[in-house]
Amino acid sequence: MYNCKHIEGVSVTAVADQSKKLLSKAEGFGVKKLYTDYHDLLKYPDSLDAVIISLPNFLHRESVEVALEAGLNVFVEKPLAPTVEECEKIVKCVEKSGRKLMVGHSMRFLDAVERMKDQVADGHIGSLETITAEEILNGPFSHGAVPSPIPEWWFNPETTGGGVLLDLGYHMIDLFRFFAGDADVISSCLDHKMNLPMEDAAILLLRSKSSNTKGIINVGWYQQSIFPSFNFRFIAHGNAGFISTDQFTPKNMYVHAIKEGTKNLFRKATGRKIRALSYTYYYEQYIKEMGLFFECINKDLEPPVTALDGLRTVEVISKAYLMSSP
Repeated sequence: MYNCKHIEGVSVTAVADQSKKLLSKAEGFGVKKLYTDYHDLLKYPDSLDAVIISLPNFLHRESVEVALEAGLNVFVEKPLAPTVEECEKIVKCVEKSGRKLMVGHSMRFLDAVERMKDQVADGHIGSLETITAEEILNGPFSHGAVPSPIPEWWFNPETTGGGVLLDLGYHMIDLFRFFAGDADVISSCLDHKMNLPMEDAAILLLRSKSSNTKGIINVGWYQQSIFPSFNFRFIAHGNAGFISTDQFTPKNMYVHAIKEGTKNLFRKATGRKIRALSYTYYYEQYIKEMGLFFECINKDLEPPVTALDGLRTVEVISKAYLMSSP
């Protein structure tokens, strides 16, 4: 909702959530239509152009299908759905509906990743040989966006569909696909460092189906991190050099925040559009992806991340889980 407020031509007219606190917050942002059940919100599709779905994983398929059947365009947070079967049903539903669906593969729109993609495509590192993608954070335990106490569904494999591999690994696998094409799993190692009912650490070895590119995915929930500390890096190794997100990420996040805050003040004073969340660096990706979603609706374009992208990523994760099963 906050991100939409900063996209020109977009207005949030309705919100559905079981949390009275969050509905009250939406009301404070000027949203008039408030519901505790999203089915009630979807009873009036003529007043909407699109919906944004940010529900627990196990509710994605049903909510996406209901929204598409109501004739609405859909943005859904990752994962598209927790299982391959559910993802396949969504892909068919999108094709049948003729509507736009975009999945929140937000890491593609991180400034450092976008710049890397351009340079790799321009041949700066020669042929892409190996990719290293890693993200090790604190998971749901002390993340500001996760409600406290943590909802029970987070720790139920039947409702989440998986642990850190489906959470952080999903993004890293998608980045591999973004640079190297569809992936196959060579090796999978899952770990349980905190005795959870799902994995809290995972290392995968991937291989591109269309080239010789290999990939190493390393993700974990086991490391205490407090923003602006962000243990993420993506490295592309070629036969003529390498390139890394570390080369483009601000060296000092506090200095970066001050500079961007000052630039936004100048933009506002001169009547130009501010870059909301640019001072955070990492969180600006969410506004970028949302802006692209609405641009695709307005210009009748194919979204940059489709239901098929979501399906392919979950297929890789599913293979990794099967490979690691006893």
